Amino acid sequence: MSTTSNRYSPKENNETPLMSQYNNIKTKYPDAILLFRVGDFYETFGKDAITTSAILNIVLTSRNNGGAALELAGFPYHSLDTYLPKLVKAGHRVAICEQLEDPKLAKKIVKRGVTEIITPGVNINDKLLDNQSNNFLAAISFTNNLLGVSFLDISTGEFYAAEGEADYVDKLLQSFQPCEVLIARGKKTTMEELFGKKWCWFVLEDWIFESKFTKDTLLRHFETSNLKGFGIEEWEMATIAAGVCMYYINETQQHQRQQQIRTLSRIDESRYVWLDRFTIRNLELITPLQENGRSLLDAINVTQTNMGARLLKKWIVLPLKDVKAIQERQHVVQFFYENIDIAAAIKAHIHGISDLERLTTKSALGKIQPREILSIQHSLQKIKEIKDLLPDTAILSIQKIKEQLQPCETLIHIISSTLVDNPPALAIKGTIIQDGVHTALDELREISRNGKEYLEKILQKEITATGITSLKIGMNNVFGYYLEVTNTHKDKAPTHWLRKQTLANAERYITEELKEYEEKILGAEEKMLVLEMQIFNELIQSINTYIPSLQQNASNVARLDVLVSFSTIALKEKYVCPEVDMSLDIDIKAGRHPVIEQYLSIDSPYIPNDIWLDTTTEQIRMITGPNMSGKSALLRQTALIVLMAQIGSFVPAKSARIGIIDKVFTRVGASDNISSGESTFMVEMNETASIMNNLSDRSLVLLDEIGRGTSTYDGISIAYAIAHYIHEHTYKAKTLFATHYHELNAMEATLDRIKNYHVSVKEIQNKIVFLRTLQPGGSEHSFGIHVAKMAGMPLSILLKANEILHDLEAHRDAQPDTIQQIFNKDTLQYNIFEVATDSRLLKVEKCLESIDINNLTPIDALFKLQELKKLMQ
Repeated sequence: MSTTSNRYSPKENNETPLMSQYNNIKTKYPDAILLFRVGDFYETFGKDAITTSAILNIVLTSRNNGGAALELAGFPYHSLDTYLPKLVKAGHRVAICEQLEDPKLAKKIVKRGVTEIITPGVNINDKLLDNQSNNFLAAISFTNNLLGVSFLDISTGEFYAAEGEADYVDKLLQSFQPCEVLIARGKKTTMEELFGKKWCWFVLEDWIFESKFTKDTLLRHFETSNLKGFGIEEWEMATIAAGVCMYYINETQQHQRQQQIRTLSRIDESRYVWLDRFTIRNLELITPLQENGRSLLDAINVTQTNMGARLLKKWIVLPLKDVKAIQERQHVVQFFYENIDIAAAIKAHIHGISDLERLTTKSALGKIQPREILSIQHSLQKIKEIKDLLPDTAILSIQKIKEQLQPCETLIHIISSTLVDNPPALAIKGTIIQDGVHTALDELREISRNGKEYLEKILQKEITATGITSLKIGMNNVFGYYLEVTNTHKDKAPTHWLRKQTLANAERYITEELKEYEEKILGAEEKMLVLEMQIFNELIQSINTYIPSLQQNASNVARLDVLVSFSTIALKEKYVCPEVDMSLDIDIKAGRHPVIEQYLSIDSPYIPNDIWLDTTTEQIRMITGPNMSGKSALLRQTALIVLMAQIGSFVPAKSARIGIIDKVFTRVGASDNISSGESTFMVEMNETASIMNNLSDRSLVLLDEIGRGTSTYDGISIAYAIAHYIHEHTYKAKTLFATHYHELNAMEATLDRIKNYHVSVKEIQNKIVFLRTLQPGGSEHSFGIHVAKMAGMPLSILLKANEILHDLEAHRDAQPDTIQQIFNKDTLQYNIFEVATDSRLLKVEKCLESIDINNLTPIDALFKLQELKKLMQ
């Protein structure tokens, strides 16, 4: 697939025919590493060889190309599955160039051609794919302020398209996490400005994004006269993006028919909750922020199949806004929650089902292997058992799944009666087809298995007919099989024997029967393999007629898997079924954080809290309290409970009533974006501005420590203004606002929908104990110095901080000059006794002065240490 100018010159004067062929092919694929099949090796040349050698850590050598040295690196063809994933994971496209004819039959140079291009977004190699994640290819089209985007996973056949503004497309990119994104050459700078450089961009020529061309590409693939059935007929930008994906797939797969891509689904913005990239990241929905952390997906994923795991991931990033659709999921979960035995039996059968989505794709592309076909057979048998287990019930979703599950018993019979029970991993190894399937194959096997016995029968037959008791059968490479008669009996040789060789003491003959047998036995192995591959390919074609049924089975098994897993995790973690309605309220009783609580031990349970938010009386909760008290966890758990409810899961709470949320916004944590020249505070303001510009009546907003990235007065002012804006906005977004600025507690008195809360702590003997319970009323103390002490801050720093804090609190309305005097009243070069005002420290000082170190025994030192510790307590 040529997308850039030709960097490879045509045949040079002195280059060999092989290199001329290589250069001609490489010219067509300048942006890919070309794996050039030469005999039993894949070779790379020039820059490709240098790159390949470095990535694969293989030897880089050179060859003489008509007088010029050329870099060379290669590996055995049977090691392709080992080396190919490393090249693709390094971000490279790889073009596989095969020998298209038998070298023994080639009259001149062997005919070669590229049979497949593997890219980060286009592959079905098991070693390249994450079994529990999709491998999406994306394309983005753009005109004015409207963008189209499409996502296609060739390994599963899933194909989606959407249209909207840049923020919406950015959200979808974050949700689908494509491995490769196709863009027009003329739009590359614009795309990077809109979406950053984190994506694996691949540039295509602008003409490929032409409306008629892309639409015709889709119509040819789906064999339809229009796109109305897919819901994107009027979405020009989405159609262009989808057509570009399809074009790219055709090019990389050398126009091989993509039978597994059977439909194109429209992503309707109005159907799903808006989760921007900040929210997906901050709530750790899919990926934890810390290397050893856990995401929501990690916490609730107890699915039994890869298909179920992939579907759960999509559900988490695309929560529903349709109450009826949510309740349909809840009804299924409730049924399995109440019928544990049925759930356990179905779960056990689901566990035995293989990845039908990806196996179907392999079959469609003719790349499936015998054991994988047996996996399809075993999966269909499990599906039959699941169908029998599902009860006839009034729950429509269960009935629909039961009706749509298709055991495909005819296909089960075809597979079970064709393949042997334990075939080799690769079809090319042979011995994969059962006896009795093909008469000619059986005969060849009989010849191969019973060759000696057959020859012995011929020998005995000829001895009986001629009376030559010393007759022998032999074989050589010149004449093949022969009958050998000593000179003593050569006059007994029948006339129909044909003399082939005369020896000193014997004559050698051949017969028609021996010649026929020779032809059979010498070609039997090769013929058997040819016949087996023919039968195997016919079996694949039979499977491919069932692709629609197999994909429907995969979809229903995945859905059933997720819903049963919801009931499993609900029982295990004591979740409840939330009430979901169209009110504007959020009422959570004794809510818990679904991820954090799994970390805690039984004797240290997670402290639950209640949350009430509405748009008329308690729109904004202003939450104060010290660090480590649980403010951030409380914010996150509220959002997670809401999102879990809207994907159809039960939730960690005593009870919950969730008025449908259409957008969730979070501004938590602090991080720089140095590569783009953005400070922590700039990142914070960018994220907050995005929230303020997209509020709705059904939004849930989580703000954690807004304004902390700048000076105190600036920070308080910005935090106040943001809270005021949300309160006075036309849309009354429900908001949890965690802050250290106790000054914001004053807002409750003047703004009627702001209510103050604090996360309670208890101070005991100058120490704090975190109670982690949300209580009405604001906190007037951050306990920052106490937390610093818990972190192990040096005592001298803590004492100095306390002293400055007391002075500042005593001069709250002081002018800058007074504050400067407070800071300057003592230097920062001091020891613990110069600032000691605590009577305990004075006692410690006296105790230390009384110690005679020169005469102190080890046991006395321990007693003195104990005495000092008691003094400090």
